[in-house]
Amino acid sequence: MSVAVVALTPIQRGLGFSFAHYSVKSILVFLRVVSDSTTTMPMLILDSDSIADLKLKIQTVCNEFRVTRQRLVFCGRELARNASRARDYGVTDNSVLHLVLKKLCDPLLVTVVTACGKVFDFHVDRRRDVGYLKKRISKEGSKGFLDVDEQEIFFRGERLDDNRVLGGICGDGNSVIHLLLKKTVKDFLLEPLLLNPAVKLPQVIEDLIDRTVDGLKKGNPPVRTAEGTGGTYLMQDSSGLSYVSVFKPMDEEPMAVNNPQQLPLSSDGQGLKRGTRVGEGAIREVAAYLLDHPKTGSRSQVMGFAGVPPTAMVRSFHKVYNNPKGVDSCCTKDAKVGSLQMFMKNNGSCEDIGPGAFPVEQVHKLSVFDIRMANADRHAGNILTGKDDDGRTVLIPIDHGYCLPENFEDCTFEWLYWPQAKVPFSEDTIDYIDSLDAEKDIALLQLNGWDVPEAVARTLRISTMLLKKGVGRNLTPYQIGSMMCRETVSKDSAIEEIVREAHKNLVLPASSDATFLEAVSMAMERRLDELTK
Repeated sequence: MSVAVVALTPIQRGLGFSFAHYSVKSILVFLRVVSDSTTTMPMLILDSDSIADLKLKIQTVCNEFRVTRQRLVFCGRELARNASRARDYGVTDNSVLHLVLKKLCDPLLVTVVTACGKVFDFHVDRRRDVGYLKKRISKEGSKGFLDVDEQEIFFRGERLDDNRVLGGICGDGNSVIHLLLKKTVKDFLLEPLLLNPAVKLPQVIEDLIDRTVDGLKKGNPPVRTAEGTGGTYLMQDSSGLSYVSVFKPMDEEPMAVNNPQQLPLSSDGQGLKRGTRVGEGAIREVAAYLLDHPKTGSRSQVMGFAGVPPTAMVRSFHKVYNNPKGVDSCCTKDAKVGSLQMFMKNNGSCEDIGPGAFPVEQVHKLSVFDIRMANADRHAGNILTGKDDDGRTVLIPIDHGYCLPENFEDCTFEWLYWPQAKVPFSEDTIDYIDSLDAEKDIALLQLNGWDVPEAVARTLRISTMLLKKGVGRNLTPYQIGSMMCRETVSKDSAIEEIVREAHKNLVLPASSDATFLEAVSMAMERRLDELTK
């Protein structure tokens, strides 16, 4: 069903329809669908409807909008807690909700016809772009036929830029694209951004940047994915057939000035998750990698304890990036700053399969990381699944722009209700937790150039404290995680109550941070005593 025709039939005020017979508990809201073309549609919901109810109603109206594809945003905040009511987020009559859809990635059959009559059929991921199609033609065509830089693609008379996503061009299934020949020129810039020149980049980061630059030199442009709420670009390798990294510019984050998803600008600088700031997502992505320490404590190896992909701050320019004001040529002043993360080969996300097949150890590693980082955005879509060298299932955590918030209001852990979370930690994992040191972590972030806000440092100290104390009392990931996550948006979590108690009863206005943390520790001990009786 087309978005343009979606509307609930009772909404006909202009036709003299009366709302008198509806209960006063009914709310009229307007759903703004953020896609290639933005459409607004009215919906009647109940004052008592939960976020889960609302998503199900949207799916009922239009099957294309499956619940698992929906991300709802209201007044700059994602409605992430399915058990909470819409009104808990402040949704009232005539409120406008933004719906961001995750794109389907079923393969597309594309037929390419050249000017000399050669025909090629390709099954292509809808998220791929025209530049990728050119590489496929060059590789799979006759020997010596059609160098990539000599191709120009037309569809229904329109010349297509290399960055055009195929799913947006060939949405009608089997499509015919005509190919002509012409030289093209591409300009780009990509370089590491060293906030502290005294810090040497790990070899894995240097290799990642080199392979990304090799792809750009070969004329393989970044591919902007339609998924998510911000600008995310898949960077190709030199062959143009594989992705090597993911670039997220700071100015294209949700509610930032150049956000490509048409989300409203933040009015106060606050991000989609409480306690985060617009434009700081890239810094948090890098911080997540830095603090995911390997068991050995050495950063020479690729992966840390939880498997956060290698990530670095970079400066990059390309005409593909979202620049509403336009750019003419590669210039340092027009370069974007953002995070560059290694692209991880995977079998999909945890949205696609149930958690029953996930090893306990993998779930526990993820839980340790999320608790420590007070992650405010751990949903199934940002946990990838893959296989290690021995064929065992591994979980790959990505998208950490909302970790280390300034408060605990929006902590969200997908794994909390998985059965593995109720299994006690192993001795090996407990040893790793015992080795963690919040003060050393803060110093490491500062060494790498992040002037860590005091509120963020306090969050890290408190979350690490809770993790260590919880493990000391043999609590499971579920028990510790439950203390950090709200049941509904309007009910404070246990950790929030602990912090409030410390502020209210034990700390004088002029008390030092050390005194405050001691008060938190005492309040936390009392709460843990109650839990373990």
